[in-house]
Amino acid sequence: MSSATPDADRSEELLAQVCTALSTGTPLLIQGGGTKAFYGGQGSGSLLDTRGHRGIVNYEPTELVVTVRAGTPVAELEAVLEGEGQTLAFEPPQFGGQATVGGMVAAGLSGPRRPWVGAVRDFVLGCRIVTGHGKHLRFGGEVMKNVAGYDVSRLMAGSLGCLGLLTEVSLKVLPKPRSACTLRLELDVPAALDRFAEWGRQPLPITAACHDGEALMLRLEGGEGSVKAAREALGGEQVSPAFWTALREFQLDFFADPAPLWRLSVANDCRPAVPAGAQLVDWGGAQRWLKSAADSTEIRRAAAAAGGHASCFTPGACDSPLHPLPAALMRYHRQLKAQLDPQGIFNPGRMYAGL
Repeated sequence: MSSATPDADRSEELLAQVCTALSTGTPLLIQGGGTKAFYGGQGSGSLLDTRGHRGIVNYEPTELVVTVRAGTPVAELEAVLEGEGQTLAFEPPQFGGQATVGGMVAAGLSGPRRPWVGAVRDFVLGCRIVTGHGKHLRFGGEVMKNVAGYDVSRLMAGSLGCLGLLTEVSLKVLPKPRSACTLRLELDVPAALDRFAEWGRQPLPITAACHDGEALMLRLEGGEGSVKAAREALGGEQVSPAFWTALREFQLDFFADPAPLWRLSVANDCRPAVPAGAQLVDWGGAQRWLKSAADSTEIRRAAAAAGGHASCFTPGACDSPLHPLPAALMRYHRQLKAQLDPQGIFNPGRMYAGL
């Protein structure tokens, strides 16, 4: 299937491909644009390309809900939302326009606004998936008040395709902010963390906060009056908002460093004793990007000591890219996998070996 294929419902073809794989016991490697192959394990199996199954199924701007097929490029969806003055508030990376909606949900990667509005899973209202029983099922709904039943839809977010083949997803969207500005403040990291804690107790319209190693970058969004008042109160230099796009797309100079890239998720007010390496502090301190050739055990020990976890974003840099799970939690993962994919054909090894 070509990424240039017009909008089309290819769900029957995808279902048939899964049923054939089930009958022959052939593992499937689910892939859209292939832009997030660096994230998680490498996986294995016969390629199942979702890009031909694309297009917006239903969009109700007044209801703030859109239903879209999994192979639809994120950039294409965002362009449609832009026309209505709306957006995917969690800012998923587009990776040069090649990322698909299915991959966006499966990877669960969110951008700079995530701590203030929520993650990908918080915007998933419903979905359709092809299960490991060879059935095409719908879960959830297209209204924000629908909370009945087992929330399989949100389980798909961040599952890296290991639980089933996502064919369609309904998402909550939000209006674009009426006003926005980006500020640069000359602060070091310790001072920035102190400010984050202070500002968190104030009604400031902050929707992104990142220290790039040289200065603190802040984004203010909301009504014109509140943004203007906050800008005057916080001071700093007003700069281009392009910084946030470059951060979301991993295009800052920081990411060009050849050392392995690690993401540490920690409490936003902690100061983990991480190994030597370049650091970028995002999400108001809750996400720390680290460029380091240090041993994975050392990095993860530091993250765990800070009450968090660490994942490696550089393929081949360590044996387990995602932070190893405790035995009890891994047991739950295996039980869930067995329920939805009893033959284990979907993306084996993408999350953890043997899953």
